[in-house]
Amino acid sequence: MEVVAGHLYTVLVIILCLISTSAEAKIRHYKWDVKYEYKSPDCFRKLVITINGMSPGPTITARQGDTVIVEVTNGLLTEGLAIHWHGIRQIGTPWFDGTEGVTQCPIVPGDTFVYKFVVDRSLLIQGRGRYNCSAVNAPSSDTGTCNATSPECSPFILTVVPGKTYRLRVASLTGLSALSFEIEGHNMTVVEADGHYVEPFEVQNLFIYSGESYSALITANQDPSRNYWATVNVVSRKPGTPTGLAIFNYYPNPPEQNPPTIPTTGPMWNDTAPRVAQSLSIKAKQGFIEPPPSSPDRVIIFLNTQNKINGFFHWSVNNVSFTLPSTPYLIALKEKKLKNRLHQVFDQRPPLDGYDWQNYDIFSVASNVNATSSNAIYRLKFNTVVDIVLQNANSMSPNNSETHPWHLHGHDFWVLGYGMGKFDPFKDPKQYNLVNPIKKNTVPLHPYGWTAIRFRADNPGVWLFHCHIESHFFMGMGVVFEEGIDRVRDLQPSIMGCGLTKRLINP
Repeated sequence: MEVVAGHLYTVLVIILCLISTSAEAKIRHYKWDVKYEYKSPDCFRKLVITINGMSPGPTITARQGDTVIVEVTNGLLTEGLAIHWHGIRQIGTPWFDGTEGVTQCPIVPGDTFVYKFVVDRSLLIQGRGRYNCSAVNAPSSDTGTCNATSPECSPFILTVVPGKTYRLRVASLTGLSALSFEIEGHNMTVVEADGHYVEPFEVQNLFIYSGESYSALITANQDPSRNYWATVNVVSRKPGTPTGLAIFNYYPNPPEQNPPTIPTTGPMWNDTAPRVAQSLSIKAKQGFIEPPPSSPDRVIIFLNTQNKINGFFHWSVNNVSFTLPSTPYLIALKEKKLKNRLHQVFDQRPPLDGYDWQNYDIFSVASNVNATSSNAIYRLKFNTVVDIVLQNANSMSPNNSETHPWHLHGHDFWVLGYGMGKFDPFKDPKQYNLVNPIKKNTVPLHPYGWTAIRFRADNPGVWLFHCHIESHFFMGMGVVFEEGIDRVRDLQPSIMGCGLTKRLINP
């Protein structure tokens, strides 16, 4: 779950536990108050956004097929917000996807908005860890003192019984960095990714990118007389924070008893090879394979890079930096009263399906002299098969190509393949995995590499596709897809009230 405050995604950790079952579906009703409070999640006291006074926020417990109703009251005083339910496809309810500027207007301070949707995915994270105050210096703008005795930053303790096997469900809602998760002395067997079963494979470090979720099996098969460190380390960019710590507690050892070893620091942050190897290892489990369509109806190649517009750095797709309109796309495209005013909402010129791949050097700092910004969208023919190829390149800094985790709203997609270097649209599709590709909703694009995905445009609505690094998205790394808008049911009036939609509720 993501909370959008104003024009800044603020990620709050929510546990949404969905249990597959044949039992009768139920209605789950929640009331949430969102506001600022002082908290110390990293041992430094600061203002954070809370839900019902909690950060991480409250737990939603629901069975697959249940209807979840959440009344959200905005108590932020000066900022609008929206909540995106990451991984929930919102089939039949695109207006509850929770993306300001795309599917709804923001919830203004003091107002209450009701989300109502059927759960069809499994999301889980427990966001607690521990900071080592001796390993971090407070930012110069932070006047607080690191207080490791605060119960808010005490370590998460996972107690296990020797000899038993456990399923760990881990998700990353980081706003910037990729992570390496490791439990000292224990290997993990990956069995699920983004709600889909994986052909099991073993790892020592689980690499996880912003927006991804995994399940891994771990057996308590080490020396039971002691506890072990569980560690989280930053990868894909130079770390600026210390190792995150938790305690893997072997019963009946005291839970608070520190392990006798030094916490592991994990792999080198800039070692791409093991991260690419993990991506290539993720295949659909036999017996749960959903074969992809054999060929696409449309292929779109997205060059990921930086540019400069009016002297400011932006992230871009095909040298275009994406901006959101003041009137949400879904409302503008669906409401008849706005059909003749679409040119006032967003750029009507169709964006490019590719870039000059033969002449663009992905390994050098490009001038990107034709850089621009736009809010144009991709109009997809309903029920067609679309291939997206994400191509990474050098940023505006020499010898630097950043990792980009891309998340698609409204869909799961097949991950057809990864490659290093420049994608060749004539040769590389021959390498695609069409036998047992995994389905996901978030996928990494590795430095100087490419990632290919395929999906069917069969969910009527308007859907965001964006880099899940929040600063990259708000600096322009995203696109919007429209599909089957004529099949969308009448919209909820509660999503209106901004831009040209004011005229719809106050004629």
